[in-house]
Amino acid sequence: MPVGDADSMNEAVPSIFLIGPMGAGKSTLGRHLAHLLKRPFYDSDKVIVDRTGADIPWIFDVEGEQGFRRREQEVIDELTLLPGIVLATGGGVVMSDANRRNLHERGVVIYLWTPVEVQLARTRQDKNRPLLQQPDPEKVLRDLFTVRDPLYRETAHHLVATTSGNLRKVSDQVLGCIGIEAAG
Repeated sequence: MPVGDADSMNEAVPSIFLIGPMGAGKSTLGRHLAHLLKRPFYDSDKVIVDRTGADIPWIFDVEGEQGFRRREQEVIDELTLLPGIVLATGGGVVMSDANRRNLHERGVVIYLWTPVEVQLARTRQDKNRPLLQQPDPEKVLRDLFTVRDPLYRETAHHLVATTSGNLRKVSDQVLGCIGIEAAG
């Protein structure tokens, strides 16, 4: 089905949920896909920030990671019930059984696989990633990858590598996974 026929396509294709590590490009790709498909776009981290009025590092400082994950689980439960959306999730979303189940059962889940070296390059200057504010962010990313990669794979319906960083190429691959041919 070509992208240009968005109305009939939106009825046939369930919500699209993007998962993967920080620096995988979930938000950038999600906004792009939502534009192409004429669908609403949500970024779960942004929804949390908008609702709390505080940035993620502040939430981590005050409530700890556990407090942030509790907020994240509530938001994921709510957003995954919305029809016909594109959702970019935070990197740790898969740490919750409920999140993995809700994502997998309520839409098409795409794991944006990205090697640690690429994640490190893409996140090097980002101060809004509390887990990386450590002396050795590469070790943190490797440790997170070891724990989370199997959970991403378990949750996802499809895996797409984002190593190239080419937005059009990656979006075409995602669209192909869900049975939509890219325009042009």
